[in-house]
Amino acid sequence: MGQRAAIYCRVSTADQSCERQERDLTAFAERAGYAIAGIYKETGSGAKLDRTERKKVMALAQGRDIDLVLVTELSRWGRSTIDLLNTLRELESRKVSVIAINGMTFDLSTPHGRMLATFLSGIAEFERDLISERVKSGLAAAKARGKKLGRQPGQRPKSDKLASKVLALIAQGRSYRWIARDLVISKNTIADIVKRDRASGK
Repeated sequence: MGQRAAIYCRVSTADQSCERQERDLTAFAERAGYAIAGIYKETGSGAKLDRTERKKVMALAQGRDIDLVLVTELSRWGRSTIDLLNTLRELESRKVSVIAINGMTFDLSTPHGRMLATFLSGIAEFERDLISERVKSGLAAAKARGKKLGRQPGQRPKSDKLASKVLALIAQGRSYRWIARDLVISKNTIADIVKRDRASGK
């Protein structure tokens, strides 16, 4: 019996069809002698988070019901470099390869495939660093323009709304713990309300 393969097809919009991908991947599997464990098709952009059919393929891998995943291109499988890396790592831990019939292939059963996965790991790390650097740069630029970041003083809608109740209960001799449980707020929020009340000199 040949290796068990899950065929995964994806198109970006509803007016597109997975028919060509399915046909090409099925033919490839037959030529290679793979046993097709299932064909999974879905529609969604590369950035779409909810990939129901891809999750089914991952579940097969976790259950060790497949040996490899067949796609036309790696861009059909991964949403981003980081997502591709993470899913490849998870599949590798299950000894499942991802084979793309066009472009780069990650046959993790070979030294070449494992080398490419390591290379991709470096690219993904670089991408994460770039994203982090852009975020920090953006925050610094916003701060330089005088934009105030984070929650500003007075922007405490929940605690401000409950302040009068909290202070009234404290005046009745209730403990912070009792008030926290009764109003479903934290003891730290109560302490902040009391602190602000004392600071205001009321």
